[in-house]
Amino acid sequence: MTQPHATHVTPDTQDADGTPPGRTPRAPPPAHVPPADLRSALTAQLGGAARAWLDQALDEAAAHPGTHGPISVWELRLAEAGRRCGPAHADAARVLVLHAARADTDALTRVYTQGTADERRAVLHALPHLVPGPDALPLVEDALRTNDTRLVAAALGPYAARHLDAHQWRHAVLKCLFTGVPVGSVADLARRAHGDDELARMLADYAAERTAADRTVPEDLHRVLALTESGRTAPGTADPHGKES
Repeated sequence: MTQPHATHVTPDTQDADGTPPGRTPRAPPPAHVPPADLRSALTAQLGGAARAWLDQALDEAAAHPGTHGPISVWELRLAEAGRRCGPAHADAARVLVLHAARADTDALTRVYTQGTADERRAVLHALPHLVPGPDALPLVEDALRTNDTRLVAAALGPYAARHLDAHQWRHAVLKCLFTGVPVGSVADLARRAHGDDELARMLADYAAERTAADRTVPEDLHRVLALTESGRTAPGTADPHGKES
């Protein structure tokens, strides 16, 4: 579903989501915030009508988590979230609906496969809250194959940090550099890059290719390279992330 543009704010109006004039709404990062805290933060930012819609949507999802007919009630609420809560808060609202519905890997895969880019992004943000193991990695892998930078950024949240293997994770970091996704979007970057000689080699090769082509080396590349060097593994110490390339 196409989401509307944010409402233009004048001194005499409010945003469609009830945000006071002149204040830019900032939703909490939904993949990194426990659902209870996410709901509290979101509720504090929404206007009255949006809060009422969210409460009803979450109650419906909790009461009827399964499918009823061709589509479940809570899946319809995912499509409405941008219009009801405003684009700035839609990701958080959708994650909360998915959590209230106790969406399992099958349900998340269905929403991801059939949904809009916004709904796919919400699924990726919801993974660390709903899927304890690596079963949903195909969704992360699919997002990383796209050129949608918002999907790529969402794919590299805490779930990917826990479950992507070393080979996939390294190439995901390179994907960020290729596409301009800030490496600050990569969850647990410092830990996973720590002492990773293979990642350092890949980064150096990429920097050399850019330099040879008389192209600028991204500043983020230097940042990640410094992380690999800051904790160089001592000789004879096993690298916990392997040596695949």
